[in-house]
Amino acid sequence: AIHRMNVRHLLRLRRWAQNPPSAARMKLILAVAAILILIYGLDYFGYWPDWATSENIRVKPKSF
Repeated sequence: AIHRMNVRHLLRLRRWAQNPPSAARMKLILAVAAILILIYGLDYFGYWPDWATSENIRVKPKSF
């Protein structure tokens, strides 16, 4: 299937190419991505603590 890009995406890419982010911002983005990958890996392999895991609790709305 051919994916057609939205014009907004093309404009954003053009703006990013003309004015790329600073080295400090790229380091920040890479650091956040590394932390997220680390947390995902810890959770995937079972090393993430249970106290830091949320439970999926469904609360029924009250009827009046």
